[in-house]
Amino acid sequence: MDLFQDTRQRNLDRVAPLAVRMRPRTLDEFVGQQHFLGKRMLLRRMLEADRLTSVIFFGPPGTGKTTLASLIAQYTKSHFEQVNAAAVGVKEVRALLDGAKDRLGNSGQRTVLFLDEIHRFNRAQQDILLPDVEAGQIILVGATTENPFFAVNSPLVSRSQLFQFTALTEAEIKSVIEHAVKDKIRGFGNLNLQIDPAAIDLWATMSDGDARRALMGLEVAVLSQLEGSGVRGQGSGNANALPPSSLNPEPRTLNPLHITLDIAEQSMQRKAIVYDGTGDEHYDAASALIKSMRGSDPDAAVYWVARMLEAGEDPRFIARRIAILASEDIGNADPRALIVAAAAFDIVEKIGMPEAQLTLGQAAIYMATAPKSNASAQAIWAAMKDVREGRTLPVPKHLRDSHYQGSKRLGHGEGYQYSHEFEGGIVRQDYLGVDKTYYLPVDRGYEAQIAQRLKEIREQIARTGAQGEKDSADQSG
Repeated sequence: MDLFQDTRQRNLDRVAPLAVRMRPRTLDEFVGQQHFLGKRMLLRRMLEADRLTSVIFFGPPGTGKTTLASLIAQYTKSHFEQVNAAAVGVKEVRALLDGAKDRLGNSGQRTVLFLDEIHRFNRAQQDILLPDVEAGQIILVGATTENPFFAVNSPLVSRSQLFQFTALTEAEIKSVIEHAVKDKIRGFGNLNLQIDPAAIDLWATMSDGDARRALMGLEVAVLSQLEGSGVRGQGSGNANALPPSSLNPEPRTLNPLHITLDIAEQSMQRKAIVYDGTGDEHYDAASALIKSMRGSDPDAAVYWVARMLEAGEDPRFIARRIAILASEDIGNADPRALIVAAAAFDIVEKIGMPEAQLTLGQAAIYMATAPKSNASAQAIWAAMKDVREGRTLPVPKHLRDSHYQGSKRLGHGEGYQYSHEFEGGIVRQDYLGVDKTYYLPVDRGYEAQIAQRLKEIREQIARTGAQGEKDSADQSG
């Protein structure tokens, strides 16, 4: 039976991709996530002490979530069950939960349930897990590429320890590649490989922190060279179906396989940007774009525009963000910003991609380099707050509409002063009914001129007001 199982495993290994074969077998082999897996860090301590509680792993693909769950199976004395949320339904999950309950009752052994892609369960399906997680009858290990605060039920999140996986650094990706190149059992250690450092640098960069993608690039590059070199695995004509260890046990008898930068570029082709148009990536990239324009960094702003467009973002969404920023963060410091934003939106609507990238890039750079003021935004926010929460102010009678029959009997428009009849088109008059200042212009850009203009207006009103009071006093005297 052992011989049969060993043969079976070897046959499975023969068709397994390099990324699968190179999965770490111990925590010490695991690359990345040292912020919770390093020596004496929380999750490592939990695993080594076999004190695992329900956890949720979340982060981008290729960062080790599924691999770490497989390692948990080795470190825990609990029974381990692994399922993918996309492949099971309520019936199967209930059966697993019932089995875990029976196992705990009969032998005292707890069950670790690894639920990959937990975000693919809807809210009702996730609710099935809650009673058993809450009662401690199962230890849930959920893995997701989504933000758990959006994709996982709040009760499950509150009862689980969250571990956020981050994209691997370029140095970590390089170490993964180098390990695969040297490993004689699971990697390409039995091949006479010569890989240009520039090729490894390219894989480390283009993989975007995804170890799986980097190993796929290495594997495609090596196999494409094997096909051209005439080297084939023993007993098979398909080099792709064999692990490197069976290609040839004598590396010195093989011709060197030289992986150049050009071959590495061909192996990666165009990188796929991780971007969910309705999830975290969508909102995070939009947030980065807005904050870069607000922060007056045109280089960052144009990068985030490019990043979103390359990932397939709707260019109209980007145009809307730019238009909002033009009013909220630039305002009257540069009134032309709103004109640029309106023109950009109109052009994007009419021409679409790919030409719209030119318009959006230009508009984002304009916004980033324009003087900034949120004084007009602060003014409308404060006014809206007063309207919602304060006393509703009646329209002063002298400002009310007097163009209909009978309005004079109500006193509407009585006492209104037509500003054009006064010096400078300015007259002292109550337009609100209360003494309130909403708009406080800053001393930047065109708004500095507005501030000066407001100062002159108020000074003139003060003068005309004082003169009117003097004239009134003289008449009464």
